[in-house]
Amino acid sequence: MNKTDYLKVIDDPADLRQLPESALRGVADELRAETIDVVARTGGHLGAGLGVVELTVALHYVFETPRDKLVWDVGHQSYPHKILTGRRDRMETLRQGGGLSGFTKRAESIYDSFGAAHSSTSISAGLGMAVARDLSGGDHHVVCIIGDGAMTAGMAYEAMNNAGSMNSRLIVILNDNNMSIAPNVGAISAYLSRLISSRSYRSVRHVAKQLAQHLPKPLERAAKRAEEYARGFATGGTLFEELGFFYVGPVDGHNLEHLLPVLRNVRNAKNDGPILLHVVTEKGHGYKPAVESEDKYHGVSKFDVVTGAQAKAKAAAPQYTKVFAEALIQEAARDPKIVAITAAMPSGTGLDLFAARFPGRFFDVGIAEQHGVTFAAGLAAEGFRPFATIYSTFLQRAYDQVVHDVAIQSLPVRFAIDRAGLVGADGPTHAGAFDVTYLATLPNFVIMAAADEAELVNMVATAARIDDRPSAVRYPRGEGTGATLPAIGQPIEIGRGRVVREGSTVAILSLGARLQECLKAADELGAHGFSTTVVDARFAKPLDHDLVRRLAREHEVLITIEEGSIGGFAAHVLQFLAQDGLLDGGPKIRPMTLPDFFIDQDTPQRMYDVAGLNASHVVRTALKALGKNERLIERPVRA
Repeated sequence: MNKTDYLKVIDDPADLRQLPESALRGVADELRAETIDVVARTGGHLGAGLGVVELTVALHYVFETPRDKLVWDVGHQSYPHKILTGRRDRMETLRQGGGLSGFTKRAESIYDSFGAAHSSTSISAGLGMAVARDLSGGDHHVVCIIGDGAMTAGMAYEAMNNAGSMNSRLIVILNDNNMSIAPNVGAISAYLSRLISSRSYRSVRHVAKQLAQHLPKPLERAAKRAEEYARGFATGGTLFEELGFFYVGPVDGHNLEHLLPVLRNVRNAKNDGPILLHVVTEKGHGYKPAVESEDKYHGVSKFDVVTGAQAKAKAAAPQYTKVFAEALIQEAARDPKIVAITAAMPSGTGLDLFAARFPGRFFDVGIAEQHGVTFAAGLAAEGFRPFATIYSTFLQRAYDQVVHDVAIQSLPVRFAIDRAGLVGADGPTHAGAFDVTYLATLPNFVIMAAADEAELVNMVATAARIDDRPSAVRYPRGEGTGATLPAIGQPIEIGRGRVVREGSTVAILSLGARLQECLKAADELGAHGFSTTVVDARFAKPLDHDLVRRLAREHEVLITIEEGSIGGFAAHVLQFLAQDGLLDGGPKIRPMTLPDFFIDQDTPQRMYDVAGLNASHVVRTALKALGKNERLIERPVRA
């Protein structure tokens, strides 16, 4: 067959399994080329998917999917899987409105056994599926594919510890792409892996164990340890054996002649309990620009396939992430007690810039947000000023540590919360919708939200000086507004908002980056003849009581707006107004929050249209509250 001929005849994995084994190399080559071509046009995650092309082909060839369950950890490496499972003709819609998710998604395909966009969930989910199978009397296989990066998270080991103590059949594939294909992952290693995974070896091992049980206890223990440590020395599997897994590997994940027989042996194993297959791959394999990239093309914009050059629009304003990093560097140059912590996202949070300037004061804890938060608490307890810089949705994973280890002890950990609000192509799994709600419930917590990049610089300076309690500053993904940055960050008075525009009829109280939309709405309301006040609240907590009280007393309508869920900023404003008696015949209050459903990926503008948080929605809300007619409400807001 010619190039792309194989993929043309594969509508689903059943078609793949009809091909001779000799065709699989060609399938893998076409699948790699197709993945590169798709991501070049859509952008997305590339390196991880290229690293598992052969593994994906082998898994669908050996296992009877979808009856057998594949559980992909994180899911960003699942693009080749999507192509082979009936979604090839929709790949150009990847990460776009109405299109395919950039991660695995149960609602999208029966081949996506479990949805995932955060890491380290696969073994827990897979074990649950395996136990459900056993309780239901099933006999299908459950296979979890987890990367070595995801194995830095404690949850993976909690799951392995649980699985190792049970008799449920579970196959875990450790995709080790942190190293290149080393010499030991070759013919000898492949032979050992085939031998160890074979039925004959397992039978001999079983007989040896049975025999050892008739020996005196000290000799039995010695015999068992000798066998297991010999395997560990030969294959590196001692840790996994200690956790209760039967270890096989390492195997070259790009060599189908090695991979296929080992997968068959693992599939056909009759012993109870979990098996771990260690597969070594290369991130970006088969595409030179990805292999040579420092981050192995983890996430890319659209790019030129020939050169690998990524197409990036000229920024009109600096990225919030970079503004934060430079502001923190400025504060750290002034204060040697400032340290920065991230959880496996140094470039995503901008802390790679901090690390270059202050390598001894930068800590990447791996995909271990729980540890990272308590680690920061320990630093704060000893008088340092830690900035725990974590995406909003990733901080969710460490909420107990925020409560128990930071808030209760009132330790001055500073949380820099990137990706606040809706984030576009990454969709609901990465949308920072809940951080104000889940943090502002905690006593004595300072919560700030930057309306623009200049405010972000000042809020970093503010957080650096809060030494008696925890604090957080949240800011969105993407470009700023073009605001003039201060030469030096100026601390803001705690709990003090700012009036951006004075009016008399409508008051718009904004928390965070919807401020520009509020100003557009104020212009439109002014064109309708309604004088409008616009306020940047700055703080969700402590609330500026004097300012909120004045807005409620002096305006007919008070609108709150935030890039967050129900129960956040608006709830605190309403609580205060109710307790202060200002709802007793006071102004018409209209809270505007993210809706009570998850919003699928799209452009941020369209996502905020779905959420009802753009300027036109603010105008509509105000006019409805004022009792104005539909003709005025339907008038479009000027861009």
